[in-house]
Amino acid sequence: MFKDEQERSAFLLARQVAKMARSPHAFVRGNTIQHYDWLRDLDIRLPDGPPVWICGDCHVGNLGPLADTNGNVDVQIRDLDQTVLGNPAHDLIRLALSLASAARGSNLPGTVTARMIEDMLVGYEAGLFALDDDNPVEEPAIVRTVKREALGRKWRNLAEERIENVKPSIPLGAKFLALSDQERWNIGVLLDSPQVKGLILSLNKRSDRAKVELVDAAYWVKGCSSLGKLRYAALVHVSGERKDKLSLIDIKEAVPSAAPSTTALAMPTHLGERVVAGAKALSPNLGKRMASGDLLGRPVVVRELMPEDLKLDIDQFTRREAVSAARYLASVVGKAHGRQMTSRTRKAWRDELLARHPADLAAPTWLWNTVVALLVLHEEAYLKHCRTTLQDVA
Repeated sequence: MFKDEQERSAFLLARQVAKMARSPHAFVRGNTIQHYDWLRDLDIRLPDGPPVWICGDCHVGNLGPLADTNGNVDVQIRDLDQTVLGNPAHDLIRLALSLASAARGSNLPGTVTARMIEDMLVGYEAGLFALDDDNPVEEPAIVRTVKREALGRKWRNLAEERIENVKPSIPLGAKFLALSDQERWNIGVLLDSPQVKGLILSLNKRSDRAKVELVDAAYWVKGCSSLGKLRYAALVHVSGERKDKLSLIDIKEAVPSAAPSTTALAMPTHLGERVVAGAKALSPNLGKRMASGDLLGRPVVVRELMPEDLKLDIDQFTRREAVSAARYLASVVGKAHGRQMTSRTRKAWRDELLARHPADLAAPTWLWNTVVALLVLHEEAYLKHCRTTLQDVA
């Protein structure tokens, strides 16, 4: 066990630096704050989109299958840490940059990157005007495969994947670190709060008379963006039903968003409540499974993990997969934005979005120029980051 939180934070920062050095795409995913700093400095005029909830960190890894409260599965946005009421153009830029960096990591030619961004706009427009139960763009094979896998998963699959253990305990090691007595006690208090306990019992039609008991908990070493912040895994026992069950709860510190907001006054001031509000608007499957609270004096977001929740692992593309994935994932984002707009607003946003593009091309010049400029900045920063990492290891 680390002697204090400062020592643990130093260890986690070193882990974060190493993870971001693994690939240019990993660097893009973990570099949200600098991404928006660079974007503000670019001399490129972005379209003025209607103020809606945006993801704020809409990279490829943040989209995937998510179960709703009844176990139904849809591909939606999986991570809303950066969500704000803002310009939807920022989600398009972040997704296009992520797809372009993944294509570079797959050694695909620049013509494929150009085709991906073209097809992104086609997919986004289709999603923008789709109803919630529509599938406006055909699912690529990689998405169909992951969705089939998600639908067949059970608690054992979730336990083996997330905690590498089907027993009622969380094994300590590289992924999970021991807690202080204060942390464990406060997690128990949080899980027993009416809001969080009510959330756990609301899923899968559990009885409101059931008991929720903390079995085990640990600090969760997970993701680039959350390293160094509060992040816990809690194993709880739900009893008093026909069959007792174990559930895995993810507790994550809510932090200020790096994504710019156009209507900050309309957002909840509690950072956890902001994340939950954005999730309900953008990803209903996830938003209905989340609650906010406070832990150790910091705002947090709590959600129960479901076996069906999976990430789309598309760090390596073929040419055909790259283009079809770009079109499909953009349609998912388009649906998330479009469900918050009126019909008139959707049409006006579509016209504004596509107002400045060359003849015979769908992608507007502002999007292409922005992605190219950001790719250059990220590549330079990534190589400098790797050199610094090498010096630190030496």
